[in-house]
Amino acid sequence: MKNNKKAKKINEKLKEISKEKKMDLSSDQDLSLALMNLISIEEHFVFSGSKTGKNKYYDLAIEVREIRKDLLKEIVTDYEGEVWCISKHLLAGAMRLMEVGTKQTAKGNRKKANRIFDHSYSLYSLFWAVNENAVEFEDIINKDKKKEDRKRKENRFLLNLKKKVSSLVDCCRE
Repeated sequence: MKNNKKAKKINEKLKEISKEKKMDLSSDQDLSLALMNLISIEEHFVFSGSKTGKNKYYDLAIEVREIRKDLLKEIVTDYEGEVWCISKHLLAGAMRLMEVGTKQTAKGNRKKANRIFDHSYSLYSLFWAVNENAVEFEDIINKDKKKEDRKRKENRFLLNLKKKVSSLVDCCRE
């Protein structure tokens, strides 16, 4: 019953966002994907610096970080607490899972890849829900005592969220 109220509240908020600005992500979605890649570039520069012992890679990581910070401000405009870092990590996690899924596909592990891709999209959907203020953090945290019930409700919540974000996000809308 409580989850139905939460789902209804999220649904209403997403509809409101959709009416207000249609979540036209033709550029915002591209920007979010670019941000994922910038985060990966930062990571690679840091690892290259560690592997080679050359400080120039750390310097390059700092340069890329400044670009990423500047561009992230265009999407993460209204945040409290640690939403800025949460947003960055949701994008980074989504990107990494996409890469893992792609590698699993190449190995012929299609079922495993699809599961990983689904997790990637869950993180990506959470990123947009958090940054469009469509979800209250209390709606994400489930305080049920039974692990099975909690897992089932979390899955239902994420499934509903992914469907709503998918219906509102249209990268081809111009």
